[in-house]
Amino acid sequence: MDDQPSSETATQAGGELRWYVLKVQSNREKSIRDNLLRRVKREGLESFFGQIIIPTQKIAETKGGKKKVSEVKLYPGYLMIQTVLNDATWFLVRETSGVGDFTGAAGKPLPMQDHEIARMLGLETAKTEEQPKIKINFKTGDRVKIKEGTFESFEGTIESIDESKGRVTVLIEIFGRSTPVELEYWEIEAV
Repeated sequence: MDDQPSSETATQAGGELRWYVLKVQSNREKSIRDNLLRRVKREGLESFFGQIIIPTQKIAETKGGKKKVSEVKLYPGYLMIQTVLNDATWFLVRETSGVGDFTGAAGKPLPMQDHEIARMLGLETAKTEEQPKIKINFKTGDRVKIKEGTFESFEGTIESIDESKGRVTVLIEIFGRSTPVELEYWEIEAV
């Protein structure tokens, strides 16, 4: 149901497609989403629904010298659903197995603001979305030892981390002076 119905269809159906957030059972987001899509189709309510998505982010990490990209849920236990909210759609969604409730005040579903949707869907950060972030298991201020390269066996302190490029700046002491050295994250280890 990733195809978004035209706004004309949604208006004829009795309202405007708005984004809502659903609380669902954790670790069952995909099966609940699939079940919801099947029920929408079975009930013939496709014109009232747009996209139903699980917000995710790609994370790259290196283990044993191999780069692995995995997809991580940004908001475990939540789905984002685009729908025209009326009695039929509200009932269909609420009666789907695994769905808790819409988020909102006092049980009344509140549609999300456009800027919230853009942020949650990652539309504001679409440029960084193309390149997965690299998971670096160090933080600023950690003591590390350099494993490879010109400065092998030197020890230093992490000054900064660039997750998008996978690079780490380490302050090492050369001739009694603190000198910043930029390294790949896999070239260092914890002391």
